[in-house]
Amino acid sequence: MNNSHRNLKDDFAELTRHLPRLPGIGLGLLIPLALLILWGGFTSFYTVQPEQQAVVKRFGAVVAITDPGLHFKLPFGIDKVQRVASARVLKQEFGFRTVGQRGNEASRYSSQDFTGESAMLTGDLNVINVEWVVQYRIQDPIKYLYQQREPDTTLRDISESVMRRVVGNRLGSEVLTVGRVEIAQLAREEIQQVMDRYNSGLHIITVELQDVVPPQAVRPAFNEVNEARQERERMINEATKRANQQIPRAEGEAQRLIAEAEGYATERVNRAYGETARFRAMLEEYQNVPEVTRSRLYLEAMGGLLPKVGQVLMVQDDQVGPLPLMNIRDARQEAK
Repeated sequence: MNNSHRNLKDDFAELTRHLPRLPGIGLGLLIPLALLILWGGFTSFYTVQPEQQAVVKRFGAVVAITDPGLHFKLPFGIDKVQRVASARVLKQEFGFRTVGQRGNEASRYSSQDFTGESAMLTGDLNVINVEWVVQYRIQDPIKYLYQQREPDTTLRDISESVMRRVVGNRLGSEVLTVGRVEIAQLAREEIQQVMDRYNSGLHIITVELQDVVPPQAVRPAFNEVNEARQERERMINEATKRANQQIPRAEGEAQRLIAEAEGYATERVNRAYGETARFRAMLEEYQNVPEVTRSRLYLEAMGGLLPKVGQVLMVQDDQVGPLPLMNIRDARQEAK
């Protein structure tokens, strides 16, 4: 063991003694050369995370955009890499700030006052506090890094300006109730148009209105107004419902009466036509054989009239009427 250690020591001393004799190479130059090789090895590759993209620049000019994974580049700072979280959904909050969240707990918000961002003037000169969130993603890393100096700050300023203009063009009641979805959609479109005009490389995913409320000092008055509006809408809906029930019923009754009148008119007209045709046929027969037709008409008339007259007794003058026992017809009717 000691002999082996002594041999290694002697070999190292012998190598050290011969190194200065090599042409142009010394121990002082070998160490920096080894460090230079190590530095080149460490600076010749880089890693891109799954949610990132990397922009590679060579002497200040962009030469490549790489996806997640392990990549190689020219060492010694010739190629420089800037990583951009292009797959991550970023957000900016207006009127409030999220402090953080622990485990499954609800989000915690900052107690700082941000009414300077949320207080807005509506079209009917009412003040409303509007809190909203802008979610966006880096779509073009090159434009995001080099087209603007601070694209995130620019997005924040543009979002606030657009939201104030959109809210200022609407009534306060509309902003508080039915207009929230339309306001968010219109704001997203206008923000995207402005950012595209600036070539920011950002894609606006959505604009969401978190909380839209009147200021605390006038909130009771706003609540009373909203209750009155809701009561008015309820009464209008009830009146509309009643009208929708009564009007079809009245229209149906009118249609029924019109149909009955039209049917009665048609019946009378057809009956008149039938009577006219029967009279003409009788007239034609009467003109052909007047005596026979007159006798037939007389007999038909008497046949229809006499059954309605009842019992008729013809007695000569100064004669006693028949006995009541001879009232056979009345007895038959009583038996029936």
